[in-house]
This record gives sequence, C-alpha cells and structure tokens, in this order.
Amino acid sequence: MAAQEVIMLITPWKPPAAWVSALEQKLPHVRIEHCEVTMYATEIPKEIPEETWRSVTALFTWKLFPPRESVPNLQYVQLLSAGANQLHGLPLFEETEIAFCTANGVHPPQITEWVFATFLAFQHQIPEHLENQKLCKWVYPESDEDVEDAVGLRVGILGYGCIGRQCARVAKAFGMDVYAYTLHERATPESRKADTFTEPGLGDPAGEFPSKWFWGKDQLNAFLGSNLDLLVITLPLTQETRGMIAREQFELLGKKKAYISNVGRGPVINTDALIAALDQNQIRGAALDVTDPEPLPADHKLWGYKNVIITPHCSGDSNHYNERCLNIFAYNLERWSQGKGLVNRVRKHLGY
Repeated sequence: MAAQEVIMLITPWKPPAAWVSALEQKLPHVRIEHCEVTMYATEIPKEIPEETWRSVTALFTWKLFPPRESVPNLQYVQLLSAGANQLHGLPLFEETEIAFCTANGVHPPQITEWVFATFLAFQHQIPEHLENQKLCKWVYPESDEDVEDAVGLRVGILGYGCIGRQCARVAKAFGMDVYAYTLHERATPESRKADTFTEPGLGDPAGEFPSKWFWGKDQLNAFLGSNLDLLVITLPLTQETRGMIAREQFELLGKKKAYISNVGRGPVINTDALIAALDQNQIRGAALDVTDPEPLPADHKLWGYKNVIITPHCSGDSNHYNERCLNIFAYNLERWSQGKGLVNRVRKHLGY
C-alpha cells in the first residue's frame, strides 16, 4: 500500500485501543480513522472531511457507503456483516473493481451452539420439561428410552461454508456422521479446503470431517434422501436457493424423519411445504431462526407446533461479534499489504 493512506472505520462502537495500536504497528504507513454512528444510521457522517475521503483506501462499514466520486483511491471495503444483500444495486459495488469482503467467520461458534442447543433440546424434550416447570409439576418420562442421543446419527449440512464447517466439528465431537452439500463442485481434497476466514482451532479448514460430499442441483435430492437425521441449512438466499426445500425434498427427508434446522434464510424453505411436512408427520420437527415471512405474523400456523422451536433471527448474536469482525479486517489488511488475495471476497456474479 502507498504512503499516507487512510483506513476508515464507520461503526456503532469504538474499536479497542489495543486493536488500533496493534494494527498501526503492523501497518505504520497508514492512518486509522474512526467515526462512530448509531446502529441504524442511514447517512454517511457529515463530519468526515472530503480530503479524508479522498485518501481512504480501505473502509470498514455495515450499510453506509460514500459516493463513488468521493473515494477515488478506495480499493477494499470490509463489511461488518456476513451477508452482502446491502450491496445489490449499489454503484460503488456494481460499477467499480473495488474489493468487497464479508465478515464470513464471525458467526460459526454462536450459530453452531444454537443449532445443537435447539436440536438437543428437542431430542431431550427440554421444551416439555420447561412447560412442566412453569406449572410446578414433576413429571416422570414414560420410559427411560424416550431420548435418542446423537451418537451415530447423520447430519447433512446444506451449505458447507464457515458455519457448516463448525457444525461439522461439533457434530463429530458428538459422534455423528457428517454429509456435506455445496452449491459448487468440491470433488478434490484441494477444492474442499476452506476459502473463508477461520479462527484457529475452529471449523474444518481442510474439509476432512464429511464422510460424503454432494454438490450442485443434480445431487441435491440424493443428498436429502441419504437417511439424514438432522438437516442443517446455512445457505444464503439467491435465485438458485429460493424454495430449494419444497414438497419433493420433504418426502426425501421423511425417510428417516429428519429434524430441520434453518439458520440460513427463511425462503430457502417453502413454508407451505414445511407446514405440510409437519402436518403429515414426515419430519420429527424443526428449529427455525429464520422464517418466510419474517418477522413471522402472530397468527401464523408455525407458532402452534409443539415440535417446532422458533427464534427471532438471533442465532448469530454474540458478545464476541465485533471482536471477530475486527480480527477478519486485520487479517485481510495484512494480506492486502503483502500483496496476497483477500478472503471472503464477494463475487458479483453470485451476489455473495
């Protein structure tokens, strides 16, 4: 990077002084600027001088982007979010060669915890016990064999990205078999390596945990029909993934009465088909952090199922979120300064 460059952070919180100091030591030729905004601010802060914008080469932001003409030297934008929907239709993204990178890698620990917290809660009938607790009722189970533990069960992970890889790590620790599905071909050991940010000791960087891989539209039904006990959906929402899990797919999942866990996007599942699968007892239940529609209306039928756990799109919440985002930003800045490729780069033709 050239001298006198500016790294600009626009966030609803102040970066820790230790993080700023460490980055300045690694990149002594840049100036780090920060502007704090409210969480849902919609306008670029007016207090940032035009001269500063002209010197910005790297920007850390969520949804606030300067006009293209204000940042002639901008080369890299790091998003605060793992999703990139806010870039669709944005001239700064669509009409330039600026590298935009997501915060993929910020969510795996907490979302994986949510996936297995809800699945194990269902398997161990925790919701029922909590209801009895509210009533101050001590109710013995009818049998001591009414809980199916996770050992030997098969989890299918629909979308083997950073979240899916951490789910696989935890699943293996529980003694589960792991099947992976990716939208694009991963036929070789080299192609199965992670291409997103992974914190040390987490995930499956080498792609070693799945005992079987599937990819592409042609293999979707074979994947879903492979006797899955748990299906974890982590896919982004695209034209290709919208409505991917519909009536035909639920019939295949019915072979083992799979439990459905959706932490991707609600419209990946056809809601009418999900309701039909629940009504027909094709699946054992579902945990939904995302729904279609979202928010879920108060009178929606999904609220009434005892074997469905619904949370308000909060599985990604964590007190370490901001820290991990900054780690990703620092990691990419260091790679950038060394002339290496950036991780988590958004692909325009895919939209994520």
